[in-house]
Amino acid sequence: MAPRVSCVVTCFNLGAFLSEALASIRAQTFRDFEICVVDDGSTDPLTQAVLRDLGDDVQVVHSENRGLSAARNLGVTRSSGEFICAVDADDLLMPTLLERSIARLDADPTLSFVSHWLEAFGDESWEWRPSSCGFPALLDNNTVNGAALVRRTAVEAVGGWDEGMRDGGEDWDFWITLVERGFRGEIIPEVLFQYRRRQGSMSRVKFADGGLSRLFRQLVDKHASTYQGWVIELATRRERDMAGNRAGADDLEERLDLEILPALARARDDVRAAETRRSTWEAEQAVTAERLRLTAAIGSLHRELEAIRASWSWRLTGPLRSLGALAQSVGRRRS
Repeated sequence: MAPRVSCVVTCFNLGAFLSEALASIRAQTFRDFEICVVDDGSTDPLTQAVLRDLGDDVQVVHSENRGLSAARNLGVTRSSGEFICAVDADDLLMPTLLERSIARLDADPTLSFVSHWLEAFGDESWEWRPSSCGFPALLDNNTVNGAALVRRTAVEAVGGWDEGMRDGGEDWDFWITLVERGFRGEIIPEVLFQYRRRQGSMSRVKFADGGLSRLFRQLVDKHASTYQGWVIELATRRERDMAGNRAGADDLEERLDLEILPALARARDDVRAAETRRSTWEAEQAVTAERLRLTAAIGSLHRELEAIRASWSWRLTGPLRSLGALAQSVGRRRS
């Protein structure tokens, strides 16, 4: 019988992270799943070596490099689960992601996909907590994680991920397309996914230098009628967000004037006072060190003098020293 969940793991030169991603899938509390790794034309030797030794519980599908969307679509065709969980090879599933998602999908057959909250790790640390995956929220921001569980029937109904989108945003486009076609989703208010942030990641490369703006323009053009239908709500959301940002900026400015700048001034005064105390202490330490040095030198001279006085030569020359002292005294009296 076919497994209930197909975990489609896409990999392009991510062999350094692939084993960890697979371990997070194998650690799931929900056990009725299969793993299909799609190698999207990896070229580095490490990834190729890792792909050759993934274990008997993993199906590996090789392809020329055609991009993330094509790799996911290929994985869907080579798997058989009722639900699809698309996983990038450098990310991690929390142990209960499948269990919690399947429970919601089984409880409500009208749901076509179930997403969740996530936490970032690696170069950055933060949490992402969206609350809605319907319109207009989804048109304003991508509020659905790429690893959200989605029914295979829904994936096939919309033709999978758009293989023409190779510059990022294929997830966002996919979820918008689903909702446009009447498929409904939900977000579990729980952190169930770990999103790796690293140098050279696809999201950083593609969205640098205005890439995010270009992507949004592309989505608006592709889904023009949908955006037109929600333009008033989107404008209202943006205005509300701008108002919130302005209020937040005002609060920050007030806190800067009333709290941060005075605290900074106090801290600078404390630093200057500490520097003065340190200078005074260093001077006192120098005086103390010199006093100790002189005391040690005097003690050494005293010991040397006592040693001379205790010597035989000192004792034998004692009468001569007395005679010399007497001669000096007589000389002074005559003068």
